[in-house]
Amino acid sequence: MEPELLERVNTWLTPTFDNDTQDYIKNLIATNPKLLKESFYKNLEFGTGGMRGIMGIGTNRINKYTLGKNTQGLSNYLHKSFPNEPLKVAIAFDCRHNSKTLANIVANVFSANNIQVYIFEDLRPTPELSFALKHLGCHCGIVLTASHNPPEYNGYKVYWQDGGQLVPPQDAEIITEINNLDYSEIKFEASKALIQVVGKEVDDVFIKASIKNGSFNTAQQAKNQLNIVFTSLHGTSITIIPDTLKQAGYKNLHIVEEQAEPNGDFPTVESPNPEEPEALKMALELADKVQGDLVIGTDPDSDRIGVAVRDFNGNMTLLNGNQAMLLMTDFLLKQWQTEGKIKGKEFIGSTIVSTPMMSVLAKAYNVECKIGLTGFKWIAKMIKDFPELDFIGGGEESFGFMVGDFVRDKDAVTSTLLACEIAAQAKAKGSSMYQELIQLYVTHGFYKERLISITKKGIEGAQEIKQMMIDFRNKPLSVINNSKVIKIEDYQSSIALNPISGKEAPISVPKSNVLIYYTEDGSQIALRPSGTEPKIKFYISVNTTLDSVSDFEAKEQQLETKINAIIKDMHLI
Repeated sequence: MEPELLERVNTWLTPTFDNDTQDYIKNLIATNPKLLKESFYKNLEFGTGGMRGIMGIGTNRINKYTLGKNTQGLSNYLHKSFPNEPLKVAIAFDCRHNSKTLANIVANVFSANNIQVYIFEDLRPTPELSFALKHLGCHCGIVLTASHNPPEYNGYKVYWQDGGQLVPPQDAEIITEINNLDYSEIKFEASKALIQVVGKEVDDVFIKASIKNGSFNTAQQAKNQLNIVFTSLHGTSITIIPDTLKQAGYKNLHIVEEQAEPNGDFPTVESPNPEEPEALKMALELADKVQGDLVIGTDPDSDRIGVAVRDFNGNMTLLNGNQAMLLMTDFLLKQWQTEGKIKGKEFIGSTIVSTPMMSVLAKAYNVECKIGLTGFKWIAKMIKDFPELDFIGGGEESFGFMVGDFVRDKDAVTSTLLACEIAAQAKAKGSSMYQELIQLYVTHGFYKERLISITKKGIEGAQEIKQMMIDFRNKPLSVINNSKVIKIEDYQSSIALNPISGKEAPISVPKSNVLIYYTEDGSQIALRPSGTEPKIKFYISVNTTLDSVSDFEAKEQQLETKINAIIKDMHLI
């Protein structure tokens, strides 16, 4: 056993850790050295979505001690950052196994450090935590969730005073604080008087705020005519979304009952991820039975939304994250324009791996499009960094969207309502969401994206992904699909290179392990390893003009062919 690994394991065989934990580790040493190594070979790290990992014993697992250490370090940091203030935190958790237990452990540690805790009585959506943090005047918030990851995962997302997730410099400072701690320093003994359970009183205020921000003068008749199918995919949104839609005036709501019960095993889907068509299969089947106009599915912690609409042939088709984001953003921009609210001090937000068409939309409405790194924390940071500007809305390709700034994270609750508003208004004027999307392509250009995701397992997998990025950096492509590469942005070195002229320009966003290739014909290919699992994603964007709606299918086929050629040329299949 490597010395570093041995040291980590031996630390967990001391009296700081309970007997069951020690017995489990001793058994691993004797019977399963490979699992022992997987459990201890590194410390779980904060990625784009906080800390996320497999539940179990060890430094590379989500458990009482790794989360206890996080919380102790965070408590110490809060006391240093706000020395003369009575500290307050809010805690929420989703439907996953152990989420409630882990949330209570986190609450205990905070309270043991003399911090007032507001913890939800039961599972709640992540955007409600972001809202509650600000509503209750908290310094920090925690959500126990692993979003759409498989059932064996859980996670720990940290939110700051503004309601957004941790960003620099706080993230690095807190990690340093955590790393400097010994496990024996964790205070697990709760001060019960400092723990307050919250529930309906926060729900009511959140729903009101969601309706205020997500409603846009849709006639009641239009709402009555919209036929909605909804699935929570066994997640938390069942606690909030049906009620929100009802209070907003949407009565024709069909819930996929087989998926309505929160369940951390997610028994009816391979993966509770609305990005994957399979996850919405039952909802699409129900839509065909009830002649639904719109299908909405949310992920387990209810921050991301999948939308399906009827195409020109009357078939249900799943919009990708870019398409849903474009429809929502354009609708919001139109509303602001109609109300005379665009004064030259407004912006929308997007990310470096999302569709370039967001910038095209912004230009058309004379607003700014700010583009940040992957992860909604960077969009929330834009709002904090530019208080003189008004944030209209924004999103990312991975099915997240935020309406206004009352929540500072992607918000499937308000986005669901917004999607219903778009669909209801479109239907009332004899159109549809699908038609509105194609019309956007006619007006602004036809952009088509595809995501290729490659997953590798375990330690070896992580190494393979690391090597792929090294190869694409050190041996850059000069031609992709017979089109010259005219720019390579390396967000790790913060340099944008023109490989033809050799000219370099600085990149002003924070460093990140992302590469983007730009070609002469307007194609973009972004490469990004996941921060939370052994996975690498390739984001491909191509575009063309679209003269009329009738040309859509032919042009789409052209773009499909182009994407397939890029994939083949880059050996991604």
